[in-house]
Amino acid sequence: MTEAQLPVGPHPLPLVGAGGPHPVPPLVGAGVIVPTGDGRVLIGRRTTAGEPPTWSLPGGKVDHPGESFEQAAARELAEETGIVLPAEEMRVLAVLLDHELGRTRVTAAVLAPPSLAEALVTEPHACAGWERFPVDALPEPMFYPSAQVLAAWLPNHPAPGGTWRYST
Repeated sequence: MTEAQLPVGPHPLPLVGAGGPHPVPPLVGAGVIVPTGDGRVLIGRRTTAGEPPTWSLPGGKVDHPGESFEQAAARELAEETGIVLPAEEMRVLAVLLDHELGRTRVTAAVLAPPSLAEALVTEPHACAGWERFPVDALPEPMFYPSAQVLAAWLPNHPAPGGTWRYST
């Protein structure tokens, strides 16, 4: 992961001129780190149709006009797990930029306050269950944005390549 470093050289994607094809809008979201306070973190078994199964933090897109990263994180956490934590207690650790899907994705690494609340499977089409894992024994394979977010939080966690990190 590169700390606030921009790529150099020619842009790898063709520029879109007036009258040409419209660029795909970027994906903007938040990955939510829910620590337990005893060295574990909440991770789900991601089972989204059309994708290989992976492990993932709670999180998702910033959906509403005027919604902050912290508000999106609190909303997504509640929607995906049933855990309600106030947005005012969420903290953005870093903003991460990648092009892993062939399009621009901006992900905020958001740290929630510690919680041992029961995590429910509220979206069974996307998640097979939630578990709390020790931070030094995280499951693999990890969903790409979740790996980015975990690397922003854990100094010894390997970061996926192709990510630019902007610390807050």
